[in-house]
Amino acid sequence: MSDLKERTKEIQAGPKGRHRTVQVTVGNVKVGGGAPIVVQSMTNTDTADIEGTVTQVAALARAGSEMVRITVDRDEAAAAVPHIREKLDKLGIDVPLIGDFHYIGHKLLADHPACAAALSKYRINPGNVGFKNKRDTQFTDIVEMALKHGKTIRIGANWGSLDQELLTKLMEENAKSPNPIDARAVTREAMVQSALLSAARAEEIGLPKDRMILSAKVSNVQDLIAVYRELAARSDYAIHLGLTEAGMGSKGIVASSAALGILLQDGIGDTIRVSLTPEPGGDRTVEVKVGQEILQTMGFRTFVPLVAACPGCGRTTSTVFQELARDIQSFIRDEMPSWKTRYPGVEELNVAVMGCIVNGPGESKHADIGISLPGTGETPAAPVFVDGQKFRTLRGPSIATDFKALVIDYIEQRYGGAGAKAPEVTAAE
Repeated sequence: MSDLKERTKEIQAGPKGRHRTVQVTVGNVKVGGGAPIVVQSMTNTDTADIEGTVTQVAALARAGSEMVRITVDRDEAAAAVPHIREKLDKLGIDVPLIGDFHYIGHKLLADHPACAAALSKYRINPGNVGFKNKRDTQFTDIVEMALKHGKTIRIGANWGSLDQELLTKLMEENAKSPNPIDARAVTREAMVQSALLSAARAEEIGLPKDRMILSAKVSNVQDLIAVYRELAARSDYAIHLGLTEAGMGSKGIVASSAALGILLQDGIGDTIRVSLTPEPGGDRTVEVKVGQEILQTMGFRTFVPLVAACPGCGRTTSTVFQELARDIQSFIRDEMPSWKTRYPGVEELNVAVMGCIVNGPGESKHADIGISLPGTGETPAAPVFVDGQKFRTLRGPSIATDFKALVIDYIEQRYGGAGAKAPEVTAAE
């Protein structure tokens, strides 16, 4: 029984305390050091296409991406960056831009000082920042450019482009060891060392900890968990979390949720990205929504009102509750950009759309406002509950429209300004 009591205390305590990291400022965004976990994303446009990139960055920012990474891979892309920044500022979108550099980042930053100044952070990969005797020189050039412009750097090791010299060295040492470990474990160690050795070198050059973020991205869930746990155990740098090449659709969402969920529960991660492969011509903002939903469902942050809806069964052969749940959820998402300023606190709202009498009334009572729609063969009436009390019963073909209007009324009355309150519950109809 005592064990059960201790376990109950653990569960009630919720997620573990956050791993302590040094806080970093990226543009106007605080990362680490106890700041809320930041959601970020990356464009998949050609950065040289200024209008296309501005359009996608704006869409990602409006969806809730608090930082946006763009590819800077050649002169045309670097030359476009200051114009992208200028156009976003004119649109009132102050989201920090992160430049993603590989191979020739040192040259692009030197040749395009306006690009170096317009970006809020430079992302470099220790596995391809330079090779052999050029590695340290080119790495130093980028760090010095960050120092000159007052920028932050993310040092991002990646399983697919790992520093091969370091990996070879560790593999040879492991082979000579009297107790060699699995080759995969050696690769994980190389990931961690790559990030930490590069960070230590950046500090030697003069970049302080509060201007560095580390990441060590892997595409396998178990490897990712092991790498990040080790990285957190051995440092207090701010950590960017993400499963690289997560995949498309439900596979990518499930893999990212599993990996990130475990690490976040461990208190690891100061900023996250869900790297989903979009369908051809698909909506890039999906990865932002998934990132937000991971944080919100785990209780770390709130972004949008939650809509609880039953999955449906043989008692709910009508599609009315499915359509209503979809419409309410889409409506809330679409309205959130304006609601954030008009209705402070509205992201805490809980709405329930339930499909039959079994769990419908109970779940609706637990929500701020909920509706229990009639199931197959049930009386064609839909009771609405407000703050746990029956408020009204809707009938007829306009149930969905009427409930949507009640949700809007509830939001306006509860969150609409000083002295606002929820609708007063009177005798139910």
